[in-house]
Amino acid sequence: MDPIKSALVFMATLAFVLSPVLTPGFNGFTPDQFPIPQDHPPIQPAGYAFSIWGLIYVWLMVSATLGLVRHARNTEWEPSRAPLIVSLGVGASWLAVANLSPLWATLQIWVMLVAALVALFRTPRNNRWILQAPVAIYAGWLTAASFVSIGLIGAGYGIGMGSTGWAYLGLTAALIFAATVQIRLARAPEYGATVVWALVAIAVANAAGQIGVALLALAGIILMSALVVRTARSSI
Repeated sequence: MDPIKSALVFMATLAFVLSPVLTPGFNGFTPDQFPIPQDHPPIQPAGYAFSIWGLIYVWLMVSATLGLVRHARNTEWEPSRAPLIVSLGVGASWLAVANLSPLWATLQIWVMLVAALVALFRTPRNNRWILQAPVAIYAGWLTAASFVSIGLIGAGYGIGMGSTGWAYLGLTAALIFAATVQIRLARAPEYGATVVWALVAIAVANAAGQIGVALLALAGIILMSALVVRTARSSI
């Protein structure tokens, strides 16, 4: 096996992890980044939810380091490496792009998501905690963030319906997408658990305002939690 890919994963991960140091902080798009300002859009989770990036950064860095030091020639790790390089390589510039253009950032995060999911499906069943799990939480958060971005773009550019309508549409689509991934994957409950984290934050953000959106997020929490429990049991 060619150990160069493990080194490229490490470098892409390092660039991704260091990106917050080189760019301003990001806790969601600002209202003035859209033609129609999105002030407290219902599809956006409460700010605390973005703290999960700390866990994602640390776990991906540990995984990349062990992948380079201990598993550089591991044939079971090889299939996931190329899509990880793509996802993390694109992600290294995402914060800078997001602070400039929600449209380009949305396109970029979908590229990151697709590549991350390909990597997740290619992770081996063993080495769960040092490869599958960090990729799963990364892909889970990207899933939520990708549909939040779609909802914000739709509402912010006045496409078809207001922010509440896009919140309903985005949440419904996200639930269908995430549930399908979790069922087809049939492992990595960390993916669904991360989606639940995002849904809880959306419910919290709407608890005192858009009750319908909060209730839809709650329904999603119940659905994804059931899938997570079922997947966790089958993964034991």
